[in-house]
Amino acid sequence: MTILSSLARAYDRLPGAPPFGYSSEKIGFAISLNPDGTVAHVIDLRGEGKKKAPRMMQVPQPAKRTVGIAPNFLWDKTAYVLGVTAGEGKRTAEEHAAFIRYHRDAIGATQDAGLKAFLLFLDNWAAAHFAPPLWPQEMRDQNVVFVLEEDRRQNIFLHDRPAAQTAWAGSGAQKGDSPDALCLVTGEAGPIARLHPAIKGVWGAQSSGASIVSFNLDAFASYNHEQGDNAPVSEAATFKYTTALNTFLGSDSKNRLQIGDASTVFWADASETSLADDAESIFSAMLNAVDVVTENQKIGDILARMRKGERLSDFNPQLAEGVRFYVLGLAPNAARISIRFWFEDTFGRLAENYQRYIADTAIVPPPHEGYPPLWRYLVETAVLGKRENVPPNLAGDWMRAILAGTRYPATLLSTVLMRIRADKDINALRVGMLRAVLIRNFDRTKEAPVSLDPQNDNKGYLLGRLFAAYEKAQTEALGRNVNATIKDKFYGAASATPRRVFTVLDKGSANHLSKVGKQNPGRRKYLDTIIGAILDRMSPSNDPFPASLSAQDQALFGLGYYHQRNAFFIKSDTTASEATNSDTTATEDATL
Repeated sequence: MTILSSLARAYDRLPGAPPFGYSSEKIGFAISLNPDGTVAHVIDLRGEGKKKAPRMMQVPQPAKRTVGIAPNFLWDKTAYVLGVTAGEGKRTAEEHAAFIRYHRDAIGATQDAGLKAFLLFLDNWAAAHFAPPLWPQEMRDQNVVFVLEEDRRQNIFLHDRPAAQTAWAGSGAQKGDSPDALCLVTGEAGPIARLHPAIKGVWGAQSSGASIVSFNLDAFASYNHEQGDNAPVSEAATFKYTTALNTFLGSDSKNRLQIGDASTVFWADASETSLADDAESIFSAMLNAVDVVTENQKIGDILARMRKGERLSDFNPQLAEGVRFYVLGLAPNAARISIRFWFEDTFGRLAENYQRYIADTAIVPPPHEGYPPLWRYLVETAVLGKRENVPPNLAGDWMRAILAGTRYPATLLSTVLMRIRADKDINALRVGMLRAVLIRNFDRTKEAPVSLDPQNDNKGYLLGRLFAAYEKAQTEALGRNVNATIKDKFYGAASATPRRVFTVLDKGSANHLSKVGKQNPGRRKYLDTIIGAILDRMSPSNDPFPASLSAQDQALFGLGYYHQRNAFFIKSDTTASEATNSDTTATEDATL
């Protein structure tokens, strides 16, 4: 099923979805009219608080504006409705005049009391009338609707009146002015949409909205077809897919996530609404790592079992096979919207791919967050740790790999290594990403263990362990308040060109161990045992300190360093030599 057809089907399941020809828009004020067209009240519809948010209201679908002037039906911003704006307003008078002409043509012959009052208001209005106290200054540039005073208490606005709905349904904007053709989305014949409504809410895109389907230049036309005729989608299907997508992208939507620069929406399709709701809640918790256990015990239990590795199809086959799941990633691209990734499959398949991702990134000791949200991993790839600096293509490619269970992007490995060399922070999240790439992309599962593996003979892993041991000897000798440890000075060079660094570190380590021995002979023996055990595993090699390490071995260097460094903060009742061959669990007095 295509993206557009999936969204069109999703519209049919949206609770409270606007009917065909209507959309949910932000409305700031309402003008209450007497039957003679005079103003009874100006009503502020915005919420309370320091930053008053406009009310979302279903109104006739707005006209698509580019550079031209196009008024909306029975509502619009004040530049069109009243001829006033907070800015320079170089063409405000033209916009207001177009608004008047449009409504005279559309409803000039009406006998409805509310619409007649609206036309009388337009006939008698002048921009000079806009003045306090009746007309507040903060009303400028807000969207405005109208209501007849006798209907105000019932919240029946002019666009809700049957006569207005009939006029809107019979207008050219509703009927379309193109001939019938076969719709590519529904397969049914109908009027084709020449212009598709704007998609709003995509992070980084134009605030007025952008398009997924757009043919706005002659170069895009084919066989003399213009605009939407090049990819025929019916007016009805166009309305459905844009309405569903705008609903999912809403600021208060539970069906959206931000993955890097990709505004990600997701939805489920199932025979039972409860199943679809459960799937959407679980997916949101997967990537957001929210504490759903306290919010929804049922969802929390399912997610906990999935994270333990249980197959969803084994303990909840209805959820695994009875739900079709969709994930769509959108990114800005000038006046258009790019598709970053698209996933469509059963929820059971998605759960399996998520479990594989959890297994790939598993590391001991684990992150403090337990199961960090996806954005926390992405921040570790960004300069200065800022979300806006996340490499855009990397975020989308990594999300696609997680959803589909495919290879991780090659740039993930190089980006994480670069960030480690830059700021010398080797944490659980970064090491988890390195391990994930090694396992899935290079099939190095045995060489990239979850926890410390004293039997691992990979050169990069051993060098990382040795580097951690040398660092520990330095801190034991000089204390924890060293201005710059060997990690701060030498990590980048040691992991990339070990031969240049480790001979120097070996000499410095001898001095550090000598000082430790004077202070605590038992501690020196412990460190000597660990360093000796690592060197013994390296000694059979003709080249214990290679001139350079590949990117994969640099990743294993980071993994070995992380494991060995954290192993030093584990207390064992065994001897020092046994400590290098077993994992322990008690925490030392000193903590990270």
